[in-house]
Amino acid sequence: MITDERVKVFIGSFDTGNTPFLNDLEQHSLKTGVPVIRPQVQSLLKLLLAMKKPGKILEVGTAIGFSALLMKEYGPKDCQITTIEKYEKRIPLALENFRKAGREKEITLLAGDAFQILKELEGSYDFVFMDAAKGQYIHFLPDVLRLMPEGGVLVTDNVLQDGDVMESRFAVTRRDRTIHSRMREYLYALKHNGQLQTDILPVGDGVTVSVKI
Repeated sequence: MITDERVKVFIGSFDTGNTPFLNDLEQHSLKTGVPVIRPQVQSLLKLLLAMKKPGKILEVGTAIGFSALLMKEYGPKDCQITTIEKYEKRIPLALENFRKAGREKEITLLAGDAFQILKELEGSYDFVFMDAAKGQYIHFLPDVLRLMPEGGVLVTDNVLQDGDVMESRFAVTRRDRTIHSRMREYLYALKHNGQLQTDILPVGDGVTVSVKI
């Protein structure tokens, strides 16, 4: 969608893949229609984790636990992950996947509304991955920034909405206009916040990478 398909296929041909457990989980999710992060985003996360080496990771949006498990697998061995999920039907699936992978003691799932949970969290997180309801990103941002130390990294997925965010609000369906305007507001907030240095990357469905300065 964002990058030329031939370029995407060429770059993807060099991908080394993941562990067998993650590969199986990804295939299962594709068959059952549960979204997981795209291969290009997986590669980007691995790179950023190798560079940052975070001790504590916060994820907003667990789904079935694929991205949390990927970050645990390719992050530092002693890193701890806290992940937040609201959708009740996916919570037991994520917990079971953590158990099957032997990561249940290293990944903590907080069930409930991320907006409220973020307000109650304390401490700091070196690395934050945001992959939840896109229309809520702008509302999560103040508490996410509060929880990030200087040098902390924030990665946000799906910010270009299959290209719709680039269109006029009148070019998108009426039901999507709120998400459209909030995502534009979120991107503006990231790029104009004095606490952050942010780049918007045409990777997957669009990813922002922000560093708290």
